[in-house]
Amino acid sequence: MKIQVTRSSLPEFEEYVDEIKDLWDSRWLTNMGVKHKQLEAELEDYLAVKDVSLFTNGHLALEMAIESMGLEGEVITTPFTFASTTHAIVRNGLEPVFCDVNSDDFNIDVEKLESLITDRTTAIIPVHVFGNICDVKTIDKIANKYNLKVIYDAAHAFGVTIDGVSVANFGDASMFSFHATKVFNTIEGGALTSNHQVLKDKLNALKNFGMNCSGNIDYIGGNAKMSEFQAAMGLCNLRHIEDDISKRKQIVNRYRGNLGDIREIKFIKEQKGVRSNYSYLPVLFKGYKQNRDEVFEKLKKQGVTPRKYFYPLTSDFPCYKGRFNQSYTPVAKEISEKILCLPLYADLSLKDVDRICEIILS
Repeated sequence: MKIQVTRSSLPEFEEYVDEIKDLWDSRWLTNMGVKHKQLEAELEDYLAVKDVSLFTNGHLALEMAIESMGLEGEVITTPFTFASTTHAIVRNGLEPVFCDVNSDDFNIDVEKLESLITDRTTAIIPVHVFGNICDVKTIDKIANKYNLKVIYDAAHAFGVTIDGVSVANFGDASMFSFHATKVFNTIEGGALTSNHQVLKDKLNALKNFGMNCSGNIDYIGGNAKMSEFQAAMGLCNLRHIEDDISKRKQIVNRYRGNLGDIREIKFIKEQKGVRSNYSYLPVLFKGYKQNRDEVFEKLKKQGVTPRKYFYPLTSDFPCYKGRFNQSYTPVAKEISEKILCLPLYADLSLKDVDRICEIILS
């Protein structure tokens, strides 16, 4: 059987069927029904945050977070991310300004952040890349100094904490992706977390055609509501999330045990005080006997599909040709050309991990 870079976690079939059975009685399938509200409440408890707003996917959640804050001008972010982060900024009519990343955790380099702020800067959108937490204290300090909004792209960071504090509590809002390939999934889905009730009320209107709780249209909104079937999957998967994270940890430890002594294969440094969710297994091939692309092809021929993640940088996409100067982010550029995410999912067997490592080392 082929091994993909990831595979969706699913509850037992009977568990999901049992969860959705009452929908045939209520016929309430969308528009923030019972399961939608239940999942929001359970996520607020799990993520230890005041407000959770559910969306049909993480991308629309991020777009609407930006829209809800009325941002203009420039937004500082990272090019070492998935397309969604940059697209959400541009689709809101804003100009992304790319800050380089650091080589320890691949997150936005806070030492280079302040020099990019101009009188047109209105926000910072950092990304917790691969679930590694950004330097939230420094980002918060800079944002307060210049009166900037901070929206974290936390698509990879579900359930992650630092010094016991949930990642969902940083910045003005955080976006989580519940896409099928994520640690926690609702088939498709996403959420915004914040500690501001006013923001949640506006977000709930924006994702429902701009309609407030009285039925009046206060905003020019869209349609980004999570369905009851998505919420039902979330309720099931949330029951198993800790077990899934524990399994992922064992797999990551096996990879590190097999490859950790190879000097030319670099793992991301584990962050002090951070409780990881082990969402991805990225490694850099720096001076190894075969380069990243050769290792990729070697694995592919053996039925293993890793991913060059993130490559290329979003600033190098054809749709942005000529708009950005990649020489401003040399660290991100180098990482993108040497990185490979190896297969990682909760039911990946340790035997298969050993086989993947043997192919790399052979």
